[in-house]
Amino acid sequence: MINTSSDARIFNIDTYKFDLPQELIAQYPVEPRDSARLLVLSRRNETREDRVFSDIIDYFERGDTLVLNDTRVIPARIYACKTTGGQVEILLLKRINDGKWEALVRPARRLKPGTIIRLVEDTNVEIEIGEELDFAGGRLVKFINCPDEEELIFRVGHMPLPPYINRADEKEDISSYQTVYARETGSAAAPTAGLHFTKELLNKLQEKGINVATVLLHVGLGTFRPVSSQDIRQHNMHYEYYKMDSNTATLLNQTRSAGKNIIAVGTTVVRTLETVYNVDCGFKASEGKTNKFIYPGYKLKAIDELVTNFHLPGSSLIMLVAAFAGLDNTMAAYNYAVNNRYRFFSYGDAMLIK
Repeated sequence: MINTSSDARIFNIDTYKFDLPQELIAQYPVEPRDSARLLVLSRRNETREDRVFSDIIDYFERGDTLVLNDTRVIPARIYACKTTGGQVEILLLKRINDGKWEALVRPARRLKPGTIIRLVEDTNVEIEIGEELDFAGGRLVKFINCPDEEELIFRVGHMPLPPYINRADEKEDISSYQTVYARETGSAAAPTAGLHFTKELLNKLQEKGINVATVLLHVGLGTFRPVSSQDIRQHNMHYEYYKMDSNTATLLNQTRSAGKNIIAVGTTVVRTLETVYNVDCGFKASEGKTNKFIYPGYKLKAIDELVTNFHLPGSSLIMLVAAFAGLDNTMAAYNYAVNNRYRFFSYGDAMLIK
């Protein structure tokens, strides 16, 4: 249980906000990926170290297990035109069936159900705007005269860079906004903590005896939907698909039994592992949908360490980090990062929390 005297502060969204200069929001990634800066934060004594991401290997031991989310980002942003010539932007979130997708549409208010729009880059394909969904800008959309949706999306779609990256997507983003281990297509956003890993660094980790396991969570609205309620407990996460296979479950149980550490790479991995883990029987193969919302007062049971990026003020992601590292420790680390000119958000620097 948490101290009820601090409930008001813990559950108030303003507690998770901080001042961030615009110039610290990374617009491009660094090259190579593992040359990004790394802030190492201790949960036990609240100390901080400034390192480079490639140094992360120094903090892991033989027998530890690093868990990655191997989802693959689709070029989910597509552009269309109304019959009046007005441009429409569509961010595909999740395929339903028969050409139907859940999507974020802009400008949604001007698009009534039944409206037909035409793709800018393939005028043979039309999209029908369907019913409203239970989140701002949400619509069902349906492709018309499109025999192969996946081929079309990869041919005309744009990488769904977040809105705080103030530029159009470029050719390099096709690879930059994708982890080197991405496998199964389905995400509308990258699991960005993993963007710092190179194949060479992963090989060095395995050569040191560190296990590398994968889970799957297709990143959608649940991860990046803003928290708008003043009392964060009133925020509802959107469901996202996850999967853990038996090989990963076995490895994680062996890691825990051996007294070694489970290191989650990113908040999507944390939410997957915390969804799957059972105190009585450990990890087991599982798949389904999760809307798990983790914030201070929640005791994390499935992980021992966390690799994460620096997140938006007042977001569900910074709340998850605060649940793991401690609220005051987290906010002090964020202020330290600002004062020491760390780069923030998707293409920014990283933090290892031990």
